[in-house]
Amino acid sequence: MLGKDTHTFLTELAGRAPIDEALWLEALTHGSTGNPRDYQRLEFLGDRVLGLAIAQWLFGIDGADEGSLSQRLNALVSRTSCAAVARSIELGPHIRLGKQARDDGGHNSDNILGDVMEALIGASFVTQGFDATAEMIRRLWSDLVAGKAGKAKHPKSALQEWAAGNRRKVPEYRLVERSGPDHAARFKVAVSVHGVGEIEADGNSMRDAETAAAEAFMKRFG
Repeated sequence: MLGKDTHTFLTELAGRAPIDEALWLEALTHGSTGNPRDYQRLEFLGDRVLGLAIAQWLFGIDGADEGSLSQRLNALVSRTSCAAVARSIELGPHIRLGKQARDDGGHNSDNILGDVMEALIGASFVTQGFDATAEMIRRLWSDLVAGKAGKAKHPKSALQEWAAGNRRKVPEYRLVERSGPDHAARFKVAVSVHGVGEIEADGNSMRDAETAAAEAFMKRFG
């Protein structure tokens, strides 16, 4: 969708000319613009709609147990997955950012891309209802659902099971450093297992940093 005007972008995203285009534009608006109508409320709603739509989808196509379904759901609705979908539709150029956020690379920030993707889902739900929004989500998430997202054991779960299996204490996570502006924050987290060692890793959120640290720990010590 690169190079297309925002109206065309939204029309292709929604599958038809957007109802209440002002609301869809609100979903594209970051707080750094100073506009009081930014995407945060729609993001809050879209996050819940996305979770329900993906859960319903997985329930219908995957006969796995509750634990496996939850693992896949968490992976598919994660910030990383939302940002990946946002990049696949070339959402970045359509996000409305203030000058500082633009200069800081906000158009390519996982945090902002993921948030705006959820806000657009919220706008779709408000203007088109759940069925149309679930259809949009299935179209956008089809490659991720068809792939391996969430099928492998989550690194934090794998580390916890490894520690228990080796008669070690539960892994401990701690925040080492938080850096960068709020809209593009970076987190450094350390994970340690008593008597084994400690590993640090970075991420765009505490959750992502903890996951990266657990994965790095398993690669070194597992």
